[in-house]
Amino acid sequence: MTAARARTGSHVVLSARELNRALLERQMLLHRSKLPALRAIERLVGMQAQSPLAPYVGLWARLEDFEPDELIRLMNTRRAVRLVIMRSTIHLMSARDCISLRSLFDPVMDRNLHNNWRQRLEGVDAKELAAVGRKLVEQEPRTFSELGTLLAERWPDHDQAALAMAARAWLPLVQIPPRGIWGAGGLAKHTTVEHWLGKPLAKSSARDAMIKRYLKAYGPASVRDIQMWSGLTGLRDVVEQLRPTLRTYLDERGTELFDVPGAPLPDADTPVSPRFVPEYDNLLLSHADRSRVIADDHRARIFTKGAFLVEGFVGGTWSTARKRDSVDLKIQPFRRLRKDERADVTEEANELLRFISPNGGDVRFVSTM
Repeated sequence: MTAARARTGSHVVLSARELNRALLERQMLLHRSKLPALRAIERLVGMQAQSPLAPYVGLWARLEDFEPDELIRLMNTRRAVRLVIMRSTIHLMSARDCISLRSLFDPVMDRNLHNNWRQRLEGVDAKELAAVGRKLVEQEPRTFSELGTLLAERWPDHDQAALAMAARAWLPLVQIPPRGIWGAGGLAKHTTVEHWLGKPLAKSSARDAMIKRYLKAYGPASVRDIQMWSGLTGLRDVVEQLRPTLRTYLDERGTELFDVPGAPLPDADTPVSPRFVPEYDNLLLSHADRSRVIADDHRARIFTKGAFLVEGFVGGTWSTARKRDSVDLKIQPFRRLRKDERADVTEEANELLRFISPNGGDVRFVSTM
């Protein structure tokens, strides 16, 4: 830790730039890592995968010489899986983490189901539906539409979509390939974790271990940050129990932040090159206070688009437009870029374009927002 860091009483105060550099270092975005893809996925405690191909771009942004075939092999050999977990959203996880962590998030699934589908499921017994649903998806993988239709044969007076969402909440389901396979794609078909991986889920997992892993990948962070990333509530007591083993800081707003000892805290002036991350990347979704990486006014602008970083902070969005045999990469900055910034962003954009489109294409800047 540098002596120049500010203090309030006995607390070290971390600036937004210091938190930014810490986050980028831990996310492998300050410098690309030489880790293999599976270890990188575990270091990140999974990758948001609501967009099926987003993890490929996310790994390209973080790893040296990453190629899609590496992730394809992991998924086809069942060492990595796609499942609903943190925040009740689709993530790419290692099989090990899927087995060890999935049961922790049952309360998240239950709350999401209760908030959105409760009235349509009155009279449905949870254990019975889980048993019927398990039998159906282990007979053969099903889409949610197929599963809802089949479940309605047992509960004909209930909404098919609600029945399928109940199975999603009450069963640990994975999406199987070719869903999420680069260059293949396909419908999202589901079976149980146990059936796909041939192993039972861990009956219980320690929340404290999960929290420490989150801090290693996203910290320093507040209790609200941890709860935002996970979707879990009631974590303050767990963090308080961990307090003797953690470092504590304040941010510039006076919020208490927690961290694991020895985690990197680069200087605020550490240089960082432009980086492109995909839509819904956990870099942008895993804190209640996201000012360490994106201005509050810009959050809504990146909801369904990829984002690029300038000086470590989100500087605009990117998207692709497919032509007959190639792809154009459209860049929309939030402000006018300096000449050197534009040159650096263009260089990284061309690298991304070569990754996405072997047949080439053009990088196009559009007017600032």
